[in-house]
Amino acid sequence: MTTPQDAIRARRRLTNKMIAAHDAARLRPFFAPDVKLIVGDGGLILGVEAVIQAFAGQFADADFITYVREADTVKLDAAGARAAEHGRWTARWKTGDMGGTYLAVWRKVTGQWVIESELYVTLTD
Repeated sequence: MTTPQDAIRARRRLTNKMIAAHDAARLRPFFAPDVKLIVGDGGLILGVEAVIQAFAGQFADADFITYVREADTVKLDAAGARAAEHGRWTARWKTGDMGGTYLAVWRKVTGQWVIESELYVTLTD
């Protein structure tokens, strides 16, 4: 039987693959309709439509390659309805890479884990 932590890690790997394929539309089911995303420079993106548009815009940039998010920990709440994923992210561009740390909040909706919010912090080496 798959644990919630394994299911979340698997969904994260799928989002990484879709981002690498530059397929913004297929990312939609991974986000809650009211998702809140704070990007690496502190900007705020609200709602799934805005998140999908932001991905599509980056995918249209010829210098963009991919984002990779690698979970270090996934912790489930006592009720089993929410989880916190913490890890490292890397953005790959033809002009160079950048990255940092992230925290994603997942919630279970109709049997599937979706991203409720994400916070990305850009950290330089």
